Amino acid sequence: MNKPVYKTDDEIELIRQSSLLVGKTLAELAKLIKPGVTTLALDKVAYEFINDHQGYPGFLGYNDFPNSICASVNSAVVHGLPTNIPLKEGDIVSCDIGVVKDGYWGDSAYTFAVGEVSNEIKQLMKVTKESLYLAIEQAVAGKRIGDISFAVQNHAESHNYGVVRELVGHGVGKSLHEAPEVPNFGRRGSGLQLQAGLVIAIEPMINLGTRNVRQLKDGWTIQTADGKPSAHYEHTIVVRKDKAEILSSFEWIEQALGLN
Repeated sequence: MNKPVYKTDDEIELIRQSSLLVGKTLAELAKLIKPGVTTLALDKVAYEFINDHQGYPGFLGYNDFPNSICASVNSAVVHGLPTNIPLKEGDIVSCDIGVVKDGYWGDSAYTFAVGEVSNEIKQLMKVTKESLYLAIEQAVAGKRIGDISFAVQNHAESHNYGVVRELVGHGVGKSLHEAPEVPNFGRRGSGLQLQAGLVIAIEPMINLGTRNVRQLKDGWTIQTADGKPSAHYEHTIVVRKDKAEILSSFEWIEQALGLN
């Protein structure tokens, strides 16, 4: 992979605008997610909402991906293809969206409960989201990628969850996947030293059971090897001197869900 590209304040502002549009799009989906809704219907809403707000759904056509969102249900970890199968009470669905606006990407993901889910799944979602914010706390100048990675792994594994190894966070900018890679497992003090102006997507993918995954025959969907549920949360952030700055937002999503 190439060297990291550090961003100017103007570039960071453009990435922020793209990332905030992702957050607003996910909030539109949050209003609709309930038993009986299909992920293909969510995909259509996202496509229209992003276009209505002068963005482009960047996943559409990316490496020939056929949709605007990744919608990963239950044991699907990431890269799930939207389908006509209605969501059921007790399901979870991880929606991952990328937006390109004014030449810059934003990338964020959120795992939604469909109706009432079990306490076991609620806990998985809670711990996965906590691991994201613990990782973001490590994204300050002078620390290393391994400090971010360790924060995710340590928190998730302390709850006996599986931390996916094969898929990683990444730099974000004019491309969706820039250097550096940001794994969700690793050793403190290892890897690239962080510098202010580095924009990265941090995205824990945490499984209720084994960390092992497999790819389905559709060529996209990554699923847990044991068929147990997986959760996925993602923010695009910028490394700063004292405290990382989150460029994407869960605020509108959590308002729509009645969580704040």
